[in-house]
Amino acid sequence: MLELAILGLLHGSPLHGYELRQRLKATLGTFRAFSYGSLYPTLRRMKEAGWLCEDDGNAEVVAGAPALTGRRGKVVYKLTAEGKERFQELLAEAGPTSWEDETFGVHFAFFGQTDPEVRVRILEGRRSRLEERREGVRTTLARTRSRLDRYTLQLQEHGLESVEREVRWLTELIETERRSTVPPAVPTPNPEERGAP
Repeated sequence: MLELAILGLLHGSPLHGYELRQRLKATLGTFRAFSYGSLYPTLRRMKEAGWLCEDDGNAEVVAGAPALTGRRGKVVYKLTAEGKERFQELLAEAGPTSWEDETFGVHFAFFGQTDPEVRVRILEGRRSRLEERREGVRTTLARTRSRLDRYTLQLQEHGLESVEREVRWLTELIETERRSTVPPAVPTPNPEERGAP
């Protein structure tokens, strides 16, 4: 998940480590707690894999990378050609790893760069997973409702409402995606117009 987020952010422009941290926080913060201690080891691994490179030169001239002071602030991270390929590979993944709680939000954050068919598959997978969860909560509630105190019951009902709300949201997104990916119908000429000069 962190690799996808880093690749996606660097795909837009090279960034200083500090700026990358800030943008990751903005991207991942809503979906998952982000450990800054995991950023630099991940960047190191990605550099070793050949997906990004560091530029220790004049950092101020890099577009989108603000000038910073301090040793670490001078390093600008940029995607390599292999990093761009890896980003496209990760965007194309539409299996279970892309619709789980931990990863769905990051995939969704980069939907603007994702193939429309892949977006629909991810959204459908996420909805299917949540529908399974919803049925599990309903079954549990039906069995245990009489044994729960009112606060635990309210918490369970709140969880169920949250899942139902997300299922509705996903259904709307899927319908919108399908409408926008359907090619426009080619108009058939009127037989009377065919012979017209």
